[in-house]
Amino acid sequence: MRRAGAILTLFLVSGPVAGCGAHSPAAAPGHHHESPAPVVPAAPAATPTAGFNTTDTAWLQLMIPMDERTLPLLDLGAERGHDPAVRRLAARIRKAHLAELERLTETLGRTGLPATNVHEGHDMPGMVTAADLAVLRKATGPALDRLFADRLREHLDQSAAVARSEQTAGADEGTRTLAAAVERTRAAQSDLLDGIR
Repeated sequence: MRRAGAILTLFLVSGPVAGCGAHSPAAAPGHHHESPAPVVPAAPAATPTAGFNTTDTAWLQLMIPMDERTLPLLDLGAERGHDPAVRRLAARIRKAHLAELERLTETLGRTGLPATNVHEGHDMPGMVTAADLAVLRKATGPALDRLFADRLREHLDQSAAVARSEQTAGADEGTRTLAAAVERTRAAQSDLLDGIR
């Protein structure tokens, strides 16, 4: 998923809500398509507290909705996964995401920026969409597990990629450290996902 770094770059260049694009639901199990991302006019951005640059704030403002939108996917996996290993993995990753969201939200609070979701209504790579969830809710058995794993894989890959971008271009040491922790967590979660596929 190499687009993640480019997405974060576009987000930084064009403003907090640029680069958000339509993200199509899976047309069939195992197939996930993305539409070209239409550019949304940039909204005026508040100035973050000294020490944070636009990469720091862009990463936080992207990671929070990415994680939040993954929680319903993890709920589905934990409650309805066909394989008990899928249910255990979903529950484990959900718990980790909730803890991660607390750290991301606290860090965004340190920037002095509002907690407004600048990606509200926009589907970006790595974000679980309402259409994705609708497809998953209709699936059962091994097909559900495959769809769950595909969507989770996309989220893990994309969020790891943007975490690497933050470590490269971010200014705030605490935010870069958090991004490094996210990247390590994603690697571990990806290994666990590999173990059930």
